Order: sequence, then C-alpha cells, then structure tokens
Amino acid sequence: MPVHRNRLVRIRALGTAGAVLLTLLALPGTSAVADGASPSVPPRGSAHMGMGVLAHDGQAGLPTSRSTQTEGVDVSSHQGNVAWSTLWNSGVRWAYAKATEGTYYTNPYHAQQYNGSYDVGMVRGAYHFATPDTTSGAAQADYFVDRGGDWSADGRTLPGVLDIEWNPYGDDCYGKSASSMVSWIRDFLDRYRARTGRDAVIYTATSWWKQCTGNYAGFASTTPLWIARYASTVGELPAGWDTYTMWQYTSTGPTVGDHDRFNGTLDGVRIFAAGS
Repeated sequence: MPVHRNRLVRIRALGTAGAVLLTLLALPGTSAVADGASPSVPPRGSAHMGMGVLAHDGQAGLPTSRSTQTEGVDVSSHQGNVAWSTLWNSGVRWAYAKATEGTYYTNPYHAQQYNGSYDVGMVRGAYHFATPDTTSGAAQADYFVDRGGDWSADGRTLPGVLDIEWNPYGDDCYGKSASSMVSWIRDFLDRYRARTGRDAVIYTATSWWKQCTGNYAGFASTTPLWIARYASTVGELPAGWDTYTMWQYTSTGPTVGDHDRFNGTLDGVRIFAAGS
C-alpha cells in the first residue's frame, strides 16, 4: 500500500535518528523509550531453564569428577527436534523437556523431546517455567499437568519440575514480596501433588532464592531440589536443603541443551522416577 504523502513528509523530516526509531518499533520483542534506549525483552514463551544464571551468577569452571553422578540434559523449543541417539551415545541417561510456561504457552517440540528421549532408553520428565505475575500457582500447575507435566509410576517418568528463577520479561521477583512468592510456590506445589500424587521438583538458583523468597526453608523436607550453578561445585544451597537431587552445571554442554547431573547412580534415577 503506498505511503500517504503527508506521512512520507513527516518520516523524511525525522531524519536518521527517526528512521532508527521507526526500525526499532517495527522489530518484534523490542521497545523504544524517550531517551533513545531500546531494552531487549524476549518474547513470551521463550524462557528456559537457566536463562538468567550466566547473567546473575556467571560461570566458574566445570566439575572434574563424575563419581556416582549420572549425566542428564534439559531442553526447550530452542533445541527443536533433538538427536536423542547422539545424546544417548555420549552418556546422557535422563532428560527433561520444557512443557509449558505460565498459562499461555506450550512447547511445540515437547512431544518429540519428551517421547524421543524415552524411546532411546532415557528416563524422562517435563518442566514448567513459572511466571508468578500472570496467574496463580494452582492455575499454572493445572495447565502444566494437562499439557505434558503429568507423572506415571512406570519407573521411566520423572516428577514434574517447577522452574522458578529470574524473570526474563521484567522484575526479577515478578513484582512479588518474599512472602507472596512463597505462597505462590506453595500453591503450585500443593496443586501438583493433588493432581499427580508426587511432589514436584523445584529448580532454582541459590542467589535467586535468597533474593525472591527471603531464603525460605520450608519446602526442603518434601521437595527435591534441582540446583542451577555453573561452576566446579554446587556451592551453597538454598536454606533447608542439605543436599540436591539434580544439578544443572552448564549451559554449553556437548551436542545440545543444558547439561546436568543426578546426584546418584542410574539405578538411583530410576528409583527416584518410580517414586521411592
């Protein structure tokens, strides 16, 4: 459609700076502000495990010993269709695939990732990226369970994971006080347990947990911990937990995805999956 003459004159009058501004406004996921800055906000649904770990905690080396730990991987839509046989041949024995985010997004690759990992022999599970500023914890737990986050006692399906970490779309703590955040998390965990009979796993980073929950210790007695720390050791854990179940140790592992270790043998992974 031709540009209206008056509009064309106004665009030309803006000059180079105006052209840059108009270009920014046309790009998806960007916004322009009065002082000329254009903060980058990713599109809703694009969040994934560990999205803020490097920016907030950095990376300080990789673990040097596997001892009795079992290698795993976590993936999202960013990895697309995953070559699961390649990961299996590299020693990966368990996997988590992102299923949902908020109550507005479902990973379009979830079926290939969730079922593909199972088909090559892995123990698999699903995770939910929490957005506590959009809907209640219970509503998000229902959305998750109904779209790939359920659990079955087949010995090859891991319990669902609540990925609760830095907000990639705004305020780190989603605009919530520490007590409100704890209440939101409890709401999610209680509904997930009621729907599936299993306690969900909490995935988080110690620094975020301290900042946004006030280092709340009350979930540790029932809730397995998946700790995010890109370093040679897991370091300090959130209050209440004296050990971890899983550890995301890097976002740059071989093949694809973030790489993780289960704190135990492969038999331990299977026992955990079965609910023991």
